[in-house]
Amino acid sequence: MVSETVELNNGAKMPVLGLGTSGGYENEVKQAVLDALDLGYRHIDTAHYYRNEKEIGQALNRKIDEGVVRREDVFLVSKLWNTFHNENSVLPAIKRSLSDLGVDYVDLYLVHWPVALKDGWDLEPKDSEGRFILSDSDFTKTWKAMEQCVKLGLAKSIGLSNFNRSQIQRIWDVAEIKPVVNQVECHPYLAIKEHVEFCKSKGIVVTAYRPIAGHNKLSDTSPINDPLINQLAEKYGKNPAQIMLRLQLQRGIVVIPKSTNKQRMKSNMEVFDFQLSSDEMEALLQLDKGEAGRTIPAEEIKNHKEYPFSGEF
Repeated sequence: MVSETVELNNGAKMPVLGLGTSGGYENEVKQAVLDALDLGYRHIDTAHYYRNEKEIGQALNRKIDEGVVRREDVFLVSKLWNTFHNENSVLPAIKRSLSDLGVDYVDLYLVHWPVALKDGWDLEPKDSEGRFILSDSDFTKTWKAMEQCVKLGLAKSIGLSNFNRSQIQRIWDVAEIKPVVNQVECHPYLAIKEHVEFCKSKGIVVTAYRPIAGHNKLSDTSPINDPLINQLAEKYGKNPAQIMLRLQLQRGIVVIPKSTNKQRMKSNMEVFDFQLSSDEMEALLQLDKGEAGRTIPAEEIKNHKEYPFSGEF
């Protein structure tokens, strides 16, 4: 049973280990969520853009019907996609997600990116040359509509994803309901130390997606093969993925490794029975490659004025 939680700035408790589901479709992700809930996962992360909320909802509600979990035991996260930044589109978007998930509320609803695309249900609006059609919707106004989601009981908490420090500050300055989380890519090759410190100073919890990183196509590297990580794995009788998850957990960062393999999901839970030393933590943080370590640079939206990875993240 995964029981360790972190308290958010509104008093809600969020399990520090969750299941990421990006890119998992239909029966594959449905089975993954069934397995995860059986194993003891109580934090499931999805998004409208992943196109798998119906399957996740079917799995969750099946386990509720079986008495394995109650709805209030599971911390369910979804995200507002880039084509719903218009203030009038936020409520229809979350209501669609709730309908697909078969639940009355999500525990956390995030603005998926600071970048707005042409408003509407076409999730990838493109022009005749195949480029994304951008929108100049102001995300501070989007945030005001996100606050309505809380006031109407559709989301218990709201937060951000892929926002840089100055963008977070702009939200913070107008927010009546403060963001509780910023979900970002974070792993040994992308340590984002200053970003994490900034979020901590605001009482914002960082959630790491791709905490095990995967392959970086640009540099042809992956921390899973890093000598230091493998050396520590051997020392602690763990695998490299467990070392990487432990690193973030000890930094106070929530992790949502993605897997559809039951054995790997079980293995990813086995990270609470050992502790890295402060010297080992420091050595792992020295592996940081800065922006060169980013595996999801989202270059298809690089021309947008709110592209988050220009300048200091």
